[in-house]
Amino acid sequence: MRDTRESRLLLVLLVAIAFALITVDIRGGDDSPLNGPRDAAAAVFGPVESGLSGAVTPVSDAMHALRTSGSDGDRIRALEQQNTALRQQLSSSDLVRSRDGQLAQLLGAAGAGQYTIKAAQVVAMGSAQGFSWTVTVDIGSADGITRDMTVINGQGLVGRVTTVAAHTATVLLAVDPRFTVGTRMEGSGQVGFATGQGDSPLRVELLDGQAAVKPGDRLVTFGSQNSKPFVPGVPVGKVVSVENTPGQLTKTVLVQPFVSFTKLDLVGIVVQPPRTDPRYAVLPPKPAPTPTAQAQAKPAATPKATPTARQKGH
Repeated sequence: MRDTRESRLLLVLLVAIAFALITVDIRGGDDSPLNGPRDAAAAVFGPVESGLSGAVTPVSDAMHALRTSGSDGDRIRALEQQNTALRQQLSSSDLVRSRDGQLAQLLGAAGAGQYTIKAAQVVAMGSAQGFSWTVTVDIGSADGITRDMTVINGQGLVGRVTTVAAHTATVLLAVDPRFTVGTRMEGSGQVGFATGQGDSPLRVELLDGQAAVKPGDRLVTFGSQNSKPFVPGVPVGKVVSVENTPGQLTKTVLVQPFVSFTKLDLVGIVVQPPRTDPRYAVLPPKPAPTPTAQAQAKPAATPKATPTARQKGH
């Protein structure tokens, strides 16, 4: 529209009419004559406004998500790091408690057998020397370790030292097929030789073919001359079966080792043998026998009748 005198008069007239309508609408309240036109306009433009609002809202939400994604991602990463730290701390605590328990058992066994030991940790399984059942421990010649020393843990016999380096040593496990140790039966004192069989129980040949032996009987090491490679009295295992070999000069029994060789962690290398043979002192106490059925109670004795005065008179 061109800026002329007529256009200015028209603008002033329109503004005056607008103020007049506003005044009439306010004074009319609910009975305002403009309610009808206003409702019609709302009916026409309301859906358009809702549509625009529905289209704009997701965009607005997306923009908000983009603006906050950085802070949320940082929080998620921080929580993940905290969870990882907590898991590591829990795992470390469990490991410390486990090793504390192992060390307590190891020291208890060494004390009962009067063995002087040096504690070591298993750091590797297997060996480059060709042995199939070996472990490597983290102490060696610099710690006073030499070949043919007995290795134990809190449960019993682990093996013997075969190779020594400055700071490590290789231990041949008692379950290795090349491993043999002299044994003594608890109680009867029957002597034999135990040989490793890998995952299977130890095979023990008792020198007395008539020896009385049954499942559950326990064995300890017999000991070697000068206590090398084996000190006496170390728990070996318990009998699980007796082979039927009539007429043989020896008796064969299968023995389940006390030590769990797949879970080795802390071990002790015996650097000084006991002064005297501990015999069976290192074996754990036997479990209490299972109570049998209680004997039937004896029936109560029938009381004798007391004679009356009339019976006494006769």
